[in-house]
Amino acid sequence: MSDLAEAAAAVGGRVIEVAGEALHLLPERAAYWPDGDLLLVADAHFGKAASFRAQGVPVPGGTTGETLARLDAAVARCGARRVAFLGDFLHSRQGRVPGTLEALAAWRARQAALELLLVRGNHDARAGDPPGSLGVRVESEPHPVGPWLLCHEPGPRVGGYVLAGHIHPAMRLTGRANESLRLPCFWFGAGSAVLPAFGAFTGTAVVDPAAGDRVWVVAGERVLEVPGRQRRR
Repeated sequence: MSDLAEAAAAVGGRVIEVAGEALHLLPERAAYWPDGDLLLVADAHFGKAASFRAQGVPVPGGTTGETLARLDAAVARCGARRVAFLGDFLHSRQGRVPGTLEALAAWRARQAALELLLVRGNHDARAGDPPGSLGVRVESEPHPVGPWLLCHEPGPRVGGYVLAGHIHPAMRLTGRANESLRLPCFWFGAGSAVLPAFGAFTGTAVVDPAAGDRVWVVAGERVLEVPGRQRRR
């Protein structure tokens, strides 16, 4: 068994090599860099549902708890001691309601040993930084960590391979009977990768990868590569 296969068997998901480094693509829609003991999460959008309800839009509750439960599952799966949020931690100022902030505080109390980093995204600029009591270190993009440039906005930059979010990427897969299914995906290009949106209440955007790009979709507990011939918009 190869080293990458052994790593995949140990942690779950799919292990790939990018910029000379192993990355675990997890079914929780996050990525783990074992050499840096770093879990990478894009677009949590905490408080998005609350923000909609504040504007009179009747959307269901419980999405913050669902997102935090998935975050717990990702941390448990890989044993990470560090988490980097690639932008859009909070959705908006209207979403900073007591219920959301209390849920985040309770989660932080359970995960007090984690080192947390946020690379600001466009929603963070409007929502404001996380409460200081959460102990989240906040940086602007691009933020270098090892061979990576941690960003919110995707696209190649000088100085490292970009890991980003923002787009909420998905692929539409079409069956033989022309039925289709949209699945969140990890999208890796020549100098930049886009992680799927992590939050429970986030939409997706179907992307159109270029020739040579590699794409993995999240299908339940499985992370599956999509060959170029199977890609459909």
